[in-house]
Formats: sequence, C-alpha cells, structure tokens
Amino acid sequence: MTDTRAIIIDTDPGQDDAIALLLALASPELDVLGITAVAGNVPLPLTEKNARKICELAGKPLTRVFAGAERPLMRTLVTAEYVHGKTGLDGPDLPEPTMPLESQFGPDFIIDTIRAHPTGHVTLCPLGPLTNIALALIKAPDIAPKIREIVLMGGGFFEGGNVTPTAEFNIYVDPEAAHAVFTSGVPIVMAPLDVTHKALTTQARIDAMRARNTPVCDAAAQLIDFFERFDEDKYGTDGGPLHDPCVIAYLLQPDLFTGRDCHVAIETGSPLTLGMTVIDWWSVTGQPANAHVLGDIDAAGFFDLITERLATL
Repeated sequence: MTDTRAIIIDTDPGQDDAIALLLALASPELDVLGITAVAGNVPLPLTEKNARKICELAGKPLTRVFAGAERPLMRTLVTAEYVHGKTGLDGPDLPEPTMPLESQFGPDFIIDTIRAHPTGHVTLCPLGPLTNIALALIKAPDIAPKIREIVLMGGGFFEGGNVTPTAEFNIYVDPEAAHAVFTSGVPIVMAPLDVTHKALTTQARIDAMRARNTPVCDAAAQLIDFFERFDEDKYGTDGGPLHDPCVIAYLLQPDLFTGRDCHVAIETGSPLTLGMTVIDWWSVTGQPANAHVLGDIDAAGFFDLITERLATL
C-alpha cells in the first residue's frame, strides 16, 4: 500500500481492541483521524478511558479520542467483564491517562469528519458493537456514499457464536445497529469468528513479542496473557483468538486474508438466534452481496506483523 489511508477506529477496549489500536498507531500507512469509544466489553466510562490509556502507552497522546453511545439503540447493555476483567484492560498496570477526552459526541465526530473529506477518503474500523456507526448513518444518511468502506470485526457463521450458540458478542450487544450498518449500502469487509478463531495467541507467539523487550511489547504480552485465559479454557486451545487486530491487519496486508463476497443479514427478532449474522456463503438466496466476508488468515504472518509493528513504538 502506497497511499496513507485515513481511518476512524470505533472501539470498546478490551485487550484485543488495545492490540488493534497499538497496531494502527504503529503503522505509518494509516492516518488515525480519531478514536470513538462505545459501550461494549465494559461500560463507556471505561472504554473511553482505556482508549486514552492505549494512546499514551503508544506514545501518541495527541490522538483524538471521543466518547460515543453509552447503550445500544434499543436494548439494555450487555458487557463482558468475565472475559476482559473489571477494567476491560486487566493484565498490565497502565497509568491513568492524562490526555483529554474530546468534548464532541463520537457519532457527530464521525459525521463531521466524513463530510469534511472527499468521497472515498475515510474508512471506518469498528471493533465493538456498531452503535456509534449506526447512529452516524441514521442521523446523517448523506455520509453513507462518502465512506470508503467499513472494515469491522463481528459475527460468525461456521464457527457459530461466542455469547450465544449463534451470536458473536459485538453483533449480539446491538443487533439493530448491526442491521442498520449492513443495510446502509456502504462497502463492508467483515472479520467474523470464522477468521479470528484461526489467529491464536500461542505461547510461542507471545514469547516472540515479549522477546522484543520494549515497554509496549511487554504490555501487549501481558494483555494477551490475561485475555487468552478465558478462551483457552473455553475452547481447549493453545492460546485464544486475537479478534480485533484482524481489522487493522487487513488494511495493512490484505493478502494475509482470503474471503468471499456474500449477502449478510442480521437477526433482530428471534429470541433463539438474536444477533446472528446470517451469511449466505453458498449464494443460495440470490440476494446481492453486501459484505466481503473473511474466512481464512495467514496466522504466522499476522503475528509477525503485529510483533514487528509494536516493537517500533
């Protein structure tokens, strides 16, 4: 990739969100216009603080961080402290941030930024529930044709779900928001559990990160050590999936991934399958594709990319 790519990261940090933020902030190909925080893994007061902690860890305190939605569009917030710990960033002892939180509402920042740039300039990178993105699209439908694409982590199909048998956490928390995004007409690249579950934080990969012997790599290894324990117990694997950095890695090295164009629908009504991403992988519905769904990853190349970039911070 030769040109600098302008992105807004929408996130609910979360240890794997933190690794994604560090990867983006370490990558000169990406121009991080701002970070919008959303309630998800933990409530909004923690996610916006955690985003600022990670910017300071990366040595990027001038990055603009905005607080967005504190609850889903139509539902009660579901959080995941049982995975991420009570702070969302349990693991390393990161200091309280000193950089300010921006005063503007996150979705309004998204709207203003997209309007201020030429069509096709800004890419949105949601790593959590899609509430902020949906609010921006609902409030300002004129921005949809101007967005270059939305590259998101969420959903699952062959892998099923991770919070219910059929639903992945980010989509489950706010299925109505996901429906608004997937029906917006904006080009979407989707990294579901089907691909993230192939990006496992094995002991050898964590050791390679720690061996770089930098404060950022050490903190990242501590974040992963904490985060992977839950999934190792759940799935019986050596290491847990590193979900959210797949979004940033795709922007940097899309050839690490393979996938296909599919129609994706979001279940918003059924108590049994609420939040399911119904991916028409085999093109049986005849509906036009609305997302490029990633299905496979070069996991070794993925972790090499993360380790090399984080070591530069």
